[in-house]
Amino acid sequence: MKQPTPEYQITLDGRDLTSKIAPRLISLSLSESRSDEADQLDITLDDADGLLAIPPRGAVLRVAFGWSDTGIVDKGSFTVDETEHAGAPDTLTIRARSASLTKELGERIERSWHGETIGAIVRKIAGKHSLKPAIAEALSKITIAHIDQTHESDMSFLTRLAKRYDAVMNVKDSNLLFMPIGHGTTAKGTKLESIELTRADGDSHRYHIAERENYAGVRANYHATGRAKRKSVVVGGENNHNMKVLPETYATEADARAAATAEFNRTKRSQATMDYTLALGRPDLYPEIPVYLNGFKPDIDALSWLAKKVKHSISDGGFTTALELETRDDPTSDRHRSHFRKGG
Repeated sequence: MKQPTPEYQITLDGRDLTSKIAPRLISLSLSESRSDEADQLDITLDDADGLLAIPPRGAVLRVAFGWSDTGIVDKGSFTVDETEHAGAPDTLTIRARSASLTKELGERIERSWHGETIGAIVRKIAGKHSLKPAIAEALSKITIAHIDQTHESDMSFLTRLAKRYDAVMNVKDSNLLFMPIGHGTTAKGTKLESIELTRADGDSHRYHIAERENYAGVRANYHATGRAKRKSVVVGGENNHNMKVLPETYATEADARAAATAEFNRTKRSQATMDYTLALGRPDLYPEIPVYLNGFKPDIDALSWLAKKVKHSISDGGFTTALELETRDDPTSDRHRSHFRKGG
């Protein structure tokens, strides 16, 4: 039986370069993140004959990859922003990031928002940068009483707003995402079905658990009217010896509660982490996909996981996928899982 081989397709500004790149490819890797980090594509090519042209910064690469027996998966477009030529032997490395992370998104501006919903804020910023907004309905309706964008870029401002509401804020393939962490959908709204991975699927793993972030609760302060100049809300349990206090003072009780809830959820997710490298790459895996594990320690198998970062790598060694997982709240934590897709 013939073993499947990795396949890929690479275009530069719409021109298919796959056949030219294939005999020169040393490595191709794509790191996909759910946070404010841009997705990053790295391609290293053999230039021993000196015939390769260095692509200009700003050129747009589009990449898809997978296996010969199952086909390739489109992973989107990326803008070239770094190139490196080294030798000997001569190599050319091209680094590209999510195509829609424009320079304008990173420019600092002064602006205040009053009585706007998150949906309205995200849509206005998306429109300004010619992006398509993808906002979760539950977040879209939340009204922000007042928030200042002081000498802060739109990217940084939205990242800060997302953190307050425990949300994903990212730009992927011309979509501006603003979704709750664990929302389980792609940038285009496609549902990410849970998958199950077994010990046999992987080459290496690292499970880590720490108590240092195990707070009883989170306290957030807010401005109050009347005699009391400042009040606070607590999410989680009251424990003066093990309480995380947020440094910012929020405009309203609702803002403080949202920030405290987000931070409490973050500390719970970060207590246990799992790095797992799959022997056979899975191009269909993305950040935010819910994952179940089997065949490890009972403590590991009992947890429900969420992909925080996914890195796909193709080289002479084959095609592998490395996952960074964190724990998630799961209503099906009794492990009655009827809707996962098995690994492999």
